[in-house]
Amino acid sequence: MYKPNSVWTWAFVGVTVVQAAIILAFESYVFALFQEGLHIDKATEDYEKDQLRQRKDYRQTIPTFLVLYIFGFLYELLLVWDALRLKNTIQIIGLCLYNLGLLIYAAVQLDQISDAKKDLLSFPGSSIDHNAIDKDVYPAVKPFLIAIPCIIAFGTVCMAFVARKLYDEFAWTIYKHISADLRMKRRYLTYQIYIALLKFDFFFFLGFTVQFIVIVASKDKKNVEFGLTIAAVPLNILVLLLAGYFTRKENRVGVTGIIILYFAGLAYFLFKCVRMYQKGPIPQLYYPARKSLTTFAVLTIICIVITIINAVVCFYNFGKGLKPYILHRKVDTEEEKPMGASGMQMEMPHLNYASAPASNRMTID
Repeated sequence: MYKPNSVWTWAFVGVTVVQAAIILAFESYVFALFQEGLHIDKATEDYEKDQLRQRKDYRQTIPTFLVLYIFGFLYELLLVWDALRLKNTIQIIGLCLYNLGLLIYAAVQLDQISDAKKDLLSFPGSSIDHNAIDKDVYPAVKPFLIAIPCIIAFGTVCMAFVARKLYDEFAWTIYKHISADLRMKRRYLTYQIYIALLKFDFFFFLGFTVQFIVIVASKDKKNVEFGLTIAAVPLNILVLLLAGYFTRKENRVGVTGIIILYFAGLAYFLFKCVRMYQKGPIPQLYYPARKSLTTFAVLTIICIVITIINAVVCFYNFGKGLKPYILHRKVDTEEEKPMGASGMQMEMPHLNYASAPASNRMTID
């Protein structure tokens, strides 16, 4: 099993672990205060049942953010381990952008919880008219809601700095694997970007689905959209797995089918964006998490568009000699090669799958 084996790999793991621990602790504390301050009695529950489609229920807002952050940061830690194991600088750069996406989500959380506070402070019941939450709750949680995006922003800067160091540390890996063929390097780079995108696509799609289930499904499980969304989860996982498999095998028919499914997914998220802002009883169910759902939907649409472009480029590269490099790649376990004082590296013996003599030439990175 892979373990970090250099200062900068440990630094990257350390930054992401500390960030995740602090954010999840803050989010859990906000969740506890929010739940403790709620006052929902029998009259309120009866009102909700009678007026389900006519009002905005924000009580699921905090639990939704907590669930998403737990999933988001645990998934980030998994991707960090995977990227370092594979020495994949593309995925490491992608993780910095992923963290930036979590920062955007944190900013949306502050605004959305402010809306929740306003709604819950004037909560009408069927026979009473009172506040559904303590007035002191929001002032108590607001400092934490402000601190969360600040911490993520600082974590993103630290990750970007360490990622630059890891880029230098891992730079020789692709050269050792593919040698000096610049065209092959570009094809391999496109493949790496595509595989990394598939991993991030999974998070954004599942993140949207989790929010949909928590907010919408808890109100109307007979909704057809709910059933379709649940069914789409295993289908999405299968599509992403097949996308990576067909690309590795350079299966033109399979990749063509995957690209068609990408367009179907793109249409689905565009439909959701329009649906959330329509008038009517069903779209009203989206209101408590509409801002966060829109954020996830837009980010997912961007990822899908970029994924489609990279899939087409990978398809174009089929049959041009990249397949053996992908299928025969082995993950290195030795220590990273140190940089010389002049920025030059001593070239290691050629470990490509093709037999080639060892070289002692000095190469400039």
